[in-house]
Amino acid sequence: MFNNREKYTKLIKTEATRLGFMSCGISKAEFLEDEAPRLEQWLNENRNGEMGYMENHFDKRLDPALLVPGAKSVVSLLLNYFPQETQREDSYKLSKYAYGRDYHFVIKDKLKQFLHFINEEIGEVGGRAFVDSAPVLDKAWAAKSGLGWIGKNSNLLSKKTGSFFFIAELIIDLELEYDTPVTDHCGSCTACIDACPTDAIYEPYKVDGSKCISYYTIELKNSIPESEKGKFEDWMFGCDICQDVCPWNRFSKPHNEPLFDPHPDLLQMTKHDWEEITRETFNEIFRKSAVKRTKYDGLKRNINFLD
Repeated sequence: MFNNREKYTKLIKTEATRLGFMSCGISKAEFLEDEAPRLEQWLNENRNGEMGYMENHFDKRLDPALLVPGAKSVVSLLLNYFPQETQREDSYKLSKYAYGRDYHFVIKDKLKQFLHFINEEIGEVGGRAFVDSAPVLDKAWAAKSGLGWIGKNSNLLSKKTGSFFFIAELIIDLELEYDTPVTDHCGSCTACIDACPTDAIYEPYKVDGSKCISYYTIELKNSIPESEKGKFEDWMFGCDICQDVCPWNRFSKPHNEPLFDPHPDLLQMTKHDWEEITRETFNEIFRKSAVKRTKYDGLKRNINFLD
């Protein structure tokens, strides 16, 4: 018999595709038992550096019912951001996710539409949308719902699409059909570990957040330690090294989200242009970009450090 859970699951996955998400997986909203000791150890070893917010809401990170009362399902979504073109060779580098419009706004918009659709089509469903802005372990949920496995660089990897995508989720109080996790396909490969210039991947599947180039160039508010001088390989905002070398990313295909297209000047800028960048140019190029997080002075600090 065609039950409601099956019908609603189909509806939700079809709508996810219509909204432009590349994949949608669903898992049962329950306490993340396996993640609890891992997260606790990571925090106890101070792998979060100055990211104090990682210590907040420990229980909420592990139990979706503390975020959405009566939570039954976690709908995990992937949105592709792999660009058509990348920056020039003679440029300081930005992480690809920051080329276009700030993903928080782009995805939040889609998720609002998604929740509206669920309420219109299915009825009163309680739920919340999350995109990297609340205590939700999005990679763990995406892996639980079969969208990929967590690789040795601690990113979610998919055999079909690699890892250049954003992860978001809806936690809702509606029972659905649940997907099953996929197996790990990293095998004996250590490309990401070997390529990381700051040795942030200190063991397979374990990343020291406080040693990552992304942390130094975005999260760190104090000056970058002199001991890291010469290790950044021209990355001025974020870092894609462990993704660029991952064999699964040969399957990445360009996104089709116009809002993620870069400002036309961005791809043309040389190192000299970045060194001379004015506050006005910064504001123009990064008007609605995630790069705004580091601010003009932060980006200048990063560029000076690379000089």
